[in-house]
Amino acid sequence: MSTFGSKRIVVGAHYGLRDWLAQRVTAILMALFTVVLLVQFLMPGELGYDRWAGIFAQQWMKALTFVVIISLAYHAWVGVRDIWMDYVKSVAVRLTLQVVTLVWLVACAGWAIQVLWRL
Repeated sequence: MSTFGSKRIVVGAHYGLRDWLAQRVTAILMALFTVVLLVQFLMPGELGYDRWAGIFAQQWMKALTFVVIISLAYHAWVGVRDIWMDYVKSVAVRLTLQVVTLVWLVACAGWAIQVLWRL
């Protein structure tokens, strides 16, 4: 059996460096967002709804939160997709799980964006 060329049998998650790098970049972005949020919370003053709403009323914070939501969805997709590809052997079950995962992630991101911009 040949392991190269057009008759090569490809199984598993062989995406390599691109997905590894995407996971690291999105993780760093989410960590930086966490630091920005912590700095906002550690500012003096009462921590209530008005302050929370004030933090997210600023356009730069909405944009940063939007980028983090998309990053979180992509980060989760890469991780869960690799789990499905590595551990679910049936192609039909794996495809079903991947589609359900994508629909769920897009719905969660859409809902978060709706909440963020009050749509």
